Amino acid sequence: MPETFGNLTAPLVGVAMKEMVRRAINEIRRQRFIFEAQAKLGYGGECNDLVTSADRQAQRIYLKMLRECFPDFGVIAEEDELRVECCGSRQLYFTLDPLDGTKAFGRRQSTGVGTMISLVEDGKVLAAYVGDVMTQEIYGYRPESDRVHRISEYEVGEAITVSQRPLIQGVLLSRDAPWKFQWEVDRFARDHFKDIDIEGGSIGISFARLWKQEVAALLMGAAWETPWDSSPVIGICRQLGFVFLEVKQGKFRQVELAPPLQVVRRESDLLVVHQQHLEELKEWMW
Repeated sequence: MPETFGNLTAPLVGVAMKEMVRRAINEIRRQRFIFEAQAKLGYGGECNDLVTSADRQAQRIYLKMLRECFPDFGVIAEEDELRVECCGSRQLYFTLDPLDGTKAFGRRQSTGVGTMISLVEDGKVLAAYVGDVMTQEIYGYRPESDRVHRISEYEVGEAITVSQRPLIQGVLLSRDAPWKFQWEVDRFARDHFKDIDIEGGSIGISFARLWKQEVAALLMGAAWETPWDSSPVIGICRQLGFVFLEVKQGKFRQVELAPPLQVVRRESDLLVVHQQHLEELKEWMW
C-alpha cells in the first residue's frame, strides 16, 4: 500500500513542498531591492550573522502552508529558532531554511541565494527541495521517489543522472580558502582535479552545483550543522549516490551523516564526492 501522510499521499506531499519553495522564491525575489536587514548572533556567539525581512516573510509563507496542509507535523525552522513538536502518530518534521545565503542576498549577489525544505522521520530524509532564487530552479525529490529532479521555470523537470567521468576532468569546489585548512588541500587538488573553485553563500546552491556536475567534489571546513541546512543536502546526496568523507590529518574516512534535529558542531572537515570516485581516492583513505 502507498504510504500516506495525514490526508495526503506521497505525490501530493511533493507537490505541496515544491509549491512552498516556489512561493518563497517569488517573495525573496520581490524583496531584493526593498528588504530591511539587521545583525544577529551567529552560532559561535558572535554578532556576525544577518537576518532580513525577506528571511522572515519567506518563513511566514512556509509556515502558513504547513499549518494548512500538515497541522500535525513538527517544524524546525531557522528564524527565531522556531520549533514546533509533532502531535500526530508519526515523528514527522519539516526543516525550513527560508533564505539560505542571507549574507549573499544582503550584498545583492547574483548567485548563492537559495531556500530549502525537507521532511525528516527517524533519521531519514523522506523528501527535500532546494530552490535557487536567482535561476528559479528547484532540485529535489518527493517521498517514495528514487529520483531527484531539476525543475526549471517551475514546470520543466528532468531527472538528474550522475555521469561516469574521472575526478581529474572536474573541479574541486571549496567552501573555504585552501590556506584555512590544516592539511594539504592544494596538493590534493593538483593531484585529482583540473582546477579548484572557492565559493560562499548558500550551502544548498553549492551542493546543487555538485548534483548537476558543474563541479566534481565539494570540500567543507569544520562548521555548525543545523537541521535546516544539513537535512536537505544530506537527503538529496543520498538519493544520488554521493558520500561524505570525514577528513582528519589529511586522510579520509567515509561516514554516514544523519539529519540533525538540533544545532551541533562538526569539528572535522568534509569532502563530498560520488561513490564512483572512492577508488580514485584510495591513497588518501584510512
